[in-house]
Amino acid sequence: MRPLRPGPTLGTVTTIQGGRLASGSRRDLHMADGVLVADRLGGPTVDAGGHIVAPGLIDLQINGAFGHDFTQDPTTIWEVGRLLPELGVTGFTPTIVTSPNEVTDLAMDVVANRRPSDYRGAEVLGLHFEGPWISPRMHGAHNPEHIVEPDLLTAQRWASSGLVRMVTLAPELPGATEVGMALAESGVVVSLGHTAADHDIAREALAGYASTVTHLFNQMSPMGHREPGVVGAALTSSSHCLLIADGIHVAAAILEVAWRVLGPERTILATDAMAALGLGPGTYPLGDGPITVGDDGPRTSDGRLAGSVVTLTRAMAHLVASTSAGLDEALLCATRNPARALGLGRRGSLEVGGRADVVVLNEDLDVVATYVGGEQLHG
Repeated sequence: MRPLRPGPTLGTVTTIQGGRLASGSRRDLHMADGVLVADRLGGPTVDAGGHIVAPGLIDLQINGAFGHDFTQDPTTIWEVGRLLPELGVTGFTPTIVTSPNEVTDLAMDVVANRRPSDYRGAEVLGLHFEGPWISPRMHGAHNPEHIVEPDLLTAQRWASSGLVRMVTLAPELPGATEVGMALAESGVVVSLGHTAADHDIAREALAGYASTVTHLFNQMSPMGHREPGVVGAALTSSSHCLLIADGIHVAAAILEVAWRVLGPERTILATDAMAALGLGPGTYPLGDGPITVGDDGPRTSDGRLAGSVVTLTRAMAHLVASTSAGLDEALLCATRNPARALGLGRRGSLEVGGRADVVVLNEDLDVVATYVGGEQLHG
């Protein structure tokens, strides 16, 4: 195969040919001015023979990577974003875990006003605030000292900023329903997570203002045969569910159960990646606490799981290896489904007219090349 070469300048058409599209077809893919177009009309050609051509990957829950933690230092969002195309990621929602208002305010300022003029990297699709409106009983690796009850004025400020795309909250908290409805009505995706809610409370939220569930099974009331909990409400709803398919957060047998219920329409693969992503074992930050990464994943000093170090490509591979999901179905869970969850119709597919966010993968799901808005940023 010829080496993949840099992407186009404005006005030219780059054609990716010879690869197998994630949809199963073998048509050539044409990119011009940041979008997918119908015709070649001249321009450079990239040979992707023997590889898979897919929409760019979208991560809805990523706390940091490459040694940086977004909660500890939100200014690193752009630095990490520059490197994410190496992992096939073309769009992400930087995730801020439970923290004081000063941190969430700084994160909004970083996204609104501090994008470097020469930035070339994965697109920030908005912020994901995972907390501080979570259950003290299900705080996981979050610092419980920063947990507060949902606040309508804060929710309205977040929503009106246009910078916050997703908020994870516990529906059983006082004021959660009012806050959740206000966020949802403003177009913010409300996700249930870090919650000890019973089945009825969770079901009501998922039938109303909540449209997704954050890291299904982890840090939420489990499904029992008499009290189905949040898990039971999530599985029997119509909502998207984020899953961390790293072989640690969810056992393979349970992952198969979830897949049989959620399938390729409702499953979203998310990494919940922390600062160690892209590096190796050692001690790294997550929020205001040190996390040790070893063979059993990232752990707090008292042994709690604290995010993951899985990439979306490895999560897809694990889903395929552990369940009845096929590769093309797994790709939907890291491309189309997260785009749909955020209401981003021009992303997550290879349809003409959509954004030219594209990743080329080999048969082992290693990233060969990544295009963001038609520009080759890796490979």
